[in-house]
Amino acid sequence: MAKVIFIDVDGTLLSYENILPPSAVEAIRTARKNGHKVYICTGRSRAEVYDYIWDIGLDGMIGGNGSYVESDEKVIMHQVISIEDAKHIVDWLHSRKLEFYLESNAGLFASENFEKRGETVIQEYSARKGKNLKTVRECFPEMIFGEKKLYRDDLNKVSFILESYQDYLDAVKEFPNLKVGTWGGAGETALFGDIGVANITKAHAIEVLLKYLGADKKDTIAFGDAKIDIPMLEYCEIGVAVASGGDEIKAMADFVTDAVADDGIYNAFKKLNLI
Repeated sequence: MAKVIFIDVDGTLLSYENILPPSAVEAIRTARKNGHKVYICTGRSRAEVYDYIWDIGLDGMIGGNGSYVESDEKVIMHQVISIEDAKHIVDWLHSRKLEFYLESNAGLFASENFEKRGETVIQEYSARKGKNLKTVRECFPEMIFGEKKLYRDDLNKVSFILESYQDYLDAVKEFPNLKVGTWGGAGETALFGDIGVANITKAHAIEVLLKYLGADKKDTIAFGDAKIDIPMLEYCEIGVAVASGGDEIKAMADFVTDAVADDGIYNAFKKLNLI
């Protein structure tokens, strides 16, 4: 029976050094030749899915942690932040002197001083992931700087540097109609806040895609490494965590495969008889 497979990108398909194991490419290509469908399911916007990822051979993607769904180059769903909310977010962040970047399918757009202020934050973030990135441009090679048009009607979400945990708490109060979260650390160790469309999850996006495909949930398999991936692992028939992932997702997964660098995707595909 053909399966529909969903794979998170950062920390699951790619290592946190942005290394794509050749074995993962082989596994995905072979699985698709065997009749299975493979989608990435990521927090990235489409603009962050670079050619070397598409060149693996994919049936499509879920992006923005569930706000965007694409299959065979057709957009199935795209929920964006309203222009009114986008203006409110940008104005509020400016008023707090918080640097940020806008995430849309057209690109990543940095605020005026994000590159300079973000350097130490990116260094801390990369160090936590075992990387050694020194600049914002290393982390976001196609980020757009100097953009004057920061009021946009195509935003999936907005990420901003936390000067303190209170910035996150205040954002929750300021934007009750939106989904406000953190990343780059747990609780008060978080480095970034983010603001996106409410009631969006990877699981909901998978449900939308399955309805479009006419596919059954019992034929789904999900791979992830982080807390935000838990809803899709819970939703899909089989949920697989990578060994390099967090303890919380490993505890709830149906099984744990090897780390990304240890051919985790390939080994799991073999175990599941996909290849």
